[in-house]
Amino acid sequence: MEKLKIGFIGAGTVGTALAVRLNRCGYDIAAVSSRSLSSAQRLAGMVGDVPVYSSPQEVADHASVVFITTPDDAISVVIDLVRWHQGQNVVHCSGADGLDILEPARLVGAQVGSFHPLQTFASIQNAIDNLPGSTFALEAEGALLAVLETMAVSLEGRWIKLSAGDKAAYHTAAVMTSNYLVTLVKLATDLWAGFGIPRDQAIQALLPLLKGTLNNIENLSVPAALTGPIARGDIGTIQIHLNTLKETAPAILPAYCQLGLQTIPVALAKGKINDNQARELEDILTRTLKSNSEREDKCVQC
Repeated sequence: MEKLKIGFIGAGTVGTALAVRLNRCGYDIAAVSSRSLSSAQRLAGMVGDVPVYSSPQEVADHASVVFITTPDDAISVVIDLVRWHQGQNVVHCSGADGLDILEPARLVGAQVGSFHPLQTFASIQNAIDNLPGSTFALEAEGALLAVLETMAVSLEGRWIKLSAGDKAAYHTAAVMTSNYLVTLVKLATDLWAGFGIPRDQAIQALLPLLKGTLNNIENLSVPAALTGPIARGDIGTIQIHLNTLKETAPAILPAYCQLGLQTIPVALAKGKINDNQARELEDILTRTLKSNSEREDKCVQC
């Protein structure tokens, strides 16, 4: 079988990390272009000084598998700029977009697919380090699907195949797991700032707790990994939290209540609380949310 020649249109964090890791696995990175010449040159230098081209069309002309690793909003722009042809493989790496965005390429005979690493990409080096072992969400058919499956395995990862219409829910779950975890840590460290602990110090204190929770999820799964006052049915502690938030951090109160309400079914599934405790917890959190909403409405009217 002829060796695949892989091209990258877009040399940001995702494109660079994928190119570096695929190159280390023996894949031939044949061409790269990017809106930023310096980014394209950086990527090329990290994979053996491959040719850097000034336009996406040149990458498409020199590669049999073209990865579009631009920001999501630019994918359709690239698709419309390039003259695709039959037998070519065009793959985007968006977590949110489906294959419909690649329809112009498919209509002229190209095979289209999606290859999304379920991983966080905070910096290039972190992304390169984190990529092995990730799960890759694939959308494709036939020979291209087989190519993408092999790539995922080569990257020491797992893969799942998504169908049309799955992408939005898949990406929503990824955002909740990764992005909103950062937000929760931010809210927690805001509370620590209230008793004089700087954010950096608070993060260092909370990290072992975060890592312990992740370890529990990995080894015990859900719902067994759940701990804390809702898991114990400890209504008194929940009330203390609510009173504290009302006085010191009212902006965080709705988020605390909503997360608590979503946690009650998890606690029930774990089997550590009964239906009566669940109803009491739900009642106190719901009443607090309603009271807080009414208070906010009065403030707006004032």
